[in-house]
Amino acid sequence: MDLSNRTVLVVGGTSGIGRELARRFAAAGSTVAVAGRNPQALSELAGEGFGTFGVDVTDNCSVVSFRDDALARYPELDTVVTMSGVMLLEDLRDPAHFAATETTIDTNLLGTVRVVDAFTPHLIRRGAGTLITVTSGIAFLPFPPMPSYAASKAAVHAYSEALRAQLDGTGVGVVELVPPAVATAGQEKVNPHALPLDDFATEVMHLLSEDPTPREILVKGVLMHRWAERDGTYDGLVAQRSQALAMLPGRQG
Repeated sequence: MDLSNRTVLVVGGTSGIGRELARRFAAAGSTVAVAGRNPQALSELAGEGFGTFGVDVTDNCSVVSFRDDALARYPELDTVVTMSGVMLLEDLRDPAHFAATETTIDTNLLGTVRVVDAFTPHLIRRGAGTLITVTSGIAFLPFPPMPSYAASKAAVHAYSEALRAQLDGTGVGVVELVPPAVATAGQEKVNPHALPLDDFATEVMHLLSEDPTPREILVKGVLMHRWAERDGTYDGLVAQRSQALAMLPGRQG
């Protein structure tokens, strides 16, 4: 992927990984716009020179309206990164967890589908472009305190695979970004092994620039998650990660 001359839209890019990747694409020479729900963050990004759009990916009307605004302003849009997401703890012994499940699936999975659906016809008409979906190492190696997060990301992985197959021959590629724990959005507080954001972004941009672009963007720090089943380490790692269930409020004391 030539990173120097693209028109990129990062949906869910108002903070953390998305915000840093938007900055990296811009630094490489691409035109970059960011969409999200946080007005203050969007204002800050506008001050940095990014195009900005407000959108709620859980609301179909919001996504369609934002899509129309984005394409009117950036008719040459060729790269859409869809990474809106939430990470919520859930105690599956307590039926009240279902509210968190609904929020997680609606944002992480259905939000991804809404954004992909909104921009796929435009990219197909162009005959070229890239959809970048964002999953997680947790899609391949569950983190038991966040079951719906794991399920949603596993689903986005499967959806990305099917989407790639269905778009074959259209000129539109599908790339799946698979982050490990990255030191942003509080991850550094709960995981001392979280990858520094700067190091993560540098490795991601290097992998994206490879020819051909990998179908999955796997930084070194996520390989143990991605290939745990293949390598025979899955059961032991899930058992190890299950120790974190002690952090659930209902399991303390």
